[in-house]
Order: sequence, then structure tokens, then C-alpha cells
Amino acid sequence: MSRSAILKSSLVKKYWMALTGLFLCLFLVGHLVGNLQLFIPGMEGQLQFNEYAKFMTSNPAVKILSYVTYFSILFHAFDGIKLTFENRKARPVKYAYNKPGENSGWASRNMALLGTVLLAFIATHMTNFWAKMHFTEMPMQTVDAEGAMLMEPLKDLHTVVMAFFNPSVNNMALVAMLFYVISMIAIAFHLWHGFQSAWQTLGVNHKKYTPLIKLIGKGFSVLVPLLFAVIPIYLYITQA
Repeated sequence: MSRSAILKSSLVKKYWMALTGLFLCLFLVGHLVGNLQLFIPGMEGQLQFNEYAKFMTSNPAVKILSYVTYFSILFHAFDGIKLTFENRKARPVKYAYNKPGENSGWASRNMALLGTVLLAFIATHMTNFWAKMHFTEMPMQTVDAEGAMLMEPLKDLHTVVMAFFNPSVNNMALVAMLFYVISMIAIAFHLWHGFQSAWQTLGVNHKKYTPLIKLIGKGFSVLVPLLFAVIPIYLYITQA
């Protein structure tokens, strides 16, 4: 088989989908740990979150990992949509007695739709926060939790996030909060099928380990999106 044929192989694409999907699961955990600092009240929470934001945007190793993440997101999304269209093209006529609801779950049949929702969320999320952090003039935090001057002022992403979900500052805060929550529901459905499917694609399919992988996947697909969703709800309610 030629190299070009290998790269175009649907099986190879599925392997890459699985690997990038599992890598993005790790990214979600790291991102969640940082975002949970938004629950810390007062100046201490502001300082910790801004230090986290600085570390994520200035550490050389993290920056390299970030570029890998961006590539993984784009590849995972676009290749997933392409694979869906290729699969539908290969089966243009539905079976007369096909009952998809009995053969697969809703999430597995709508991975492309869920992926499209998530791609739209990522685009708006990066526009509202990542792009502002990198390309716009930001408010600066100059003092720590005790009021002492910082040796180096920090870009105050904490204030930007708080304002984004504050209805008295942003008249679209309710819409933003609801869109965020809906997107987390989409992530939950996407992970519900995708987590276990990725391991199965990579050949991890054993009567002893597969039930455990399914259990971990279901727990992950519920807990991680739930914690993400609680953050904007909490920020909106406490500032309303």
C-alpha cells in the first residue's frame, strides 16, 4: 500500500480520531483544574486564577502543548465530520428495516452534530477569552491577596471572565451562560460515546477491562462537563 493510500485510509483516520480524542480528554482535566479556581473568593482567587492564566500562556512547554491541542481539536473535529460524510456516502440507501435506535445510542449516531456544536463553542470561547488574553489590552492585577504590590503585574483574565458572566456588566450574560451549559451537555453526550469508542478503536477490547473502561468513561462524561457547567451558573447567580 502506498503512503498516500495509508494516509487516506479510513482506518488510519479512526486511529488518529481516537488518539486525539483521548489527548483532548487530558486537556479537559487540566483546563478544569485551572477553571475551578474561579470558585475561590476574593483577591486570593483572582491571584491564583491569573497566575494560572499566565503559566498557561508563557511557559514554553505548555505553549508547545497548546499548539498540539489546537491541532488536535481541528483534526478531531474536521476529520470526524469528514468520516461521517464518507460513511454516509458509502451507504447512500438506508436499509428498509433499519432500526438505529436499537443498534446504537443517540450520541453515537450524532457525533458529527455534537462535534459541530462543540466547534462553534470553542470558536466563541477562544474569541471571548484566549484572543483577549493574547491580542487585546487587558486590565492588570498589581497587588496580591494581602494588598502588597506584585513584582510583576498580571493580566487580569479573572476580571474579564467575571464580567462576561455578570448580568450587570454584560447584557448577554444570560445567553452566554446558557450557551456554555448547552455546550457542556453536548460535550457530555460526545464523551459518553467517544471515550469508550476510542479505546475500542485502539484495540482495548477485553471482557475483563472493557466494562471498567465503560464505567470510567460514563463517569468522566458526566462529572467533567457538569463541573465545567456549574462554573458559569455559579458566576452568573452570585453576580446577578
